[in-house]
Amino acid sequence: MSPTMDAQALLKCVDALARRRLGAEGASDLQTLTAGANKGTWAFRAAGRGFILQRQAASGAPEPDAGPDDWVPHLDGTREFQVMLAGEAADVPVPRVRHILVPDDGLGEGAVTERVDGESIPARVLRQPELADARKRMAAQCGRILAAIHRVPTGELAFLRHFDAEETLALFERTLDRAGMALPALELALRWARARLPGRAVATLVHGDFRTGNFIVGPEGIRAVLDWEIAHLGDPMEDLGYLCMRTWRFGGGQPVGGFGTREDLFSAYEEASSIAVDPEHVRFWEVVGAMRWALGCVRRAHAWRHQQERKLEFAAVGRRIEEPIYDLLNVIDGRD
Repeated sequence: MSPTMDAQALLKCVDALARRRLGAEGASDLQTLTAGANKGTWAFRAAGRGFILQRQAASGAPEPDAGPDDWVPHLDGTREFQVMLAGEAADVPVPRVRHILVPDDGLGEGAVTERVDGESIPARVLRQPELADARKRMAAQCGRILAAIHRVPTGELAFLRHFDAEETLALFERTLDRAGMALPALELALRWARARLPGRAVATLVHGDFRTGNFIVGPEGIRAVLDWEIAHLGDPMEDLGYLCMRTWRFGGGQPVGGFGTREDLFSAYEEASSIAVDPEHVRFWEVVGAMRWALGCVRRAHAWRHQQERKLEFAAVGRRIEEPIYDLLNVIDGRD
């Protein structure tokens, strides 16, 4: 069944899924939550409980001459949820996966998870008065959650790609070479990063997109971590640096996700993981994260130019390249 199926056909498939997979008498209250570039998300109720359906969106047009190794791969709608199952088994807070979609479900790739109530919209997480106490706790919670993620056994996740610092920069260089335009700030950042390559780290599971906006938050703090589609094997400090990027502060005044301090993040991570955190090592990955976001903007713009049905989201993301470039130049210059 196409990811663009109409609402009536979707409801019919979800109703059948609830009967076969969830032990319910049917589904009700189906609501669209998001329809992003990579996934669509719906909420529904079955057997008196709330559930979330996520389906992989139809692929946008690839860049001309792009090959399978030309960007950090997104996991498909099956493997992403297999990673979440491994995380759940290791006590990482994730929405409980109830069913990974199979062809007989008629819904494409994706999964059904239990619904976790709470707030995920960054502006609300960072500004709602009722979440003020949560914000005080969240940097330390992030440290402990990341330590748990980096302990997840990966033996049964053989499909995960490996990207250490050197491999990541080589990937970025290939992307820059294909960009077809002068991007001197990114060339500068690439040279800066190559001159500061950290020592080879022990490879762990890396979430890859651990940030404000991918947390479900309640008054007590972080209830669940979402969006595992960029999970891979790599340097665990990548996740810490990515969380500290200015982009993911969403106007908040603190360097960790807009809500907390690096000191709280690092100390909680060290205590939970027994791994010492070198702030310069994390700074390296903060610059690399901003580079990834900037190059992602370039790729979205290129994809938009070659789509038959042009998605507005791709064009909007493409126009944002100045933000991560500004951010990475500030980090290189030692500004926060």
